[in-house]
Amino acid sequence: MLLILDLFGTLAFAISGAFRAVRYEMDILGVIALSIATGIGGGLVRDLLLGQTPPLALVNESYIIICTLGALLVFVAAPKIAKRWDYVLAADAVGLAVFCAIGAAQADRLGAVPMTIVIMSVLTACGGGVIRDLLVNEIPSIFTHDLYASAALLGGLIYVLLGNFGINSEIQIAATVSSALLLRTLALKYGLGLPSVRSLPASPSTLTKRYRQDQKTKKDD
Repeated sequence: MLLILDLFGTLAFAISGAFRAVRYEMDILGVIALSIATGIGGGLVRDLLLGQTPPLALVNESYIIICTLGALLVFVAAPKIAKRWDYVLAADAVGLAVFCAIGAAQADRLGAVPMTIVIMSVLTACGGGVIRDLLVNEIPSIFTHDLYASAALLGGLIYVLLGNFGINSEIQIAATVSSALLLRTLALKYGLGLPSVRSLPASPSTLTKRYRQDQKTKKDD
């Protein structure tokens, strides 16, 4: 069941990556490449950091096939899919929650400490999106938009917390998926997000110069 959800989440992420490629009017190879990077990127980085080589996505060809199919689907029917973007976002939320649980469970299985479990949870869920944004020279959306990484972080923390109480692993995974999915759904529905820093009126060096000039002017007066 978890594998099916994993592939479903991979497809949702792959579609989001393909749409980013469409925005930049890439050719079909670019669409497929960005789709694959988004769909399996987080899992690849997680497995490499945890010493699991070769990574699962490179052993099980289903992941690459799913990403390619998602890319081709978007390449052919992008306008129609865009009209149902709310469904894509819902699928993406499920993918986030599932990837979050899979990342935590994988790290836990290898005996990782709690902090690493949480980090792998977030990395698995958000790594593909970060790679996608970097490839198109954008600031990763998880740092500027609604509660995405925060949902994965919550899921990872729930997993660790339940593990400390000796809860059954199946319940751990279910609770992790549910908590991450709930927070992500609430963020989408109500437009929730973390506080953002306000931009400075000028660069720090310019502001420093102005401050020193003002101080000097006051002394002269």
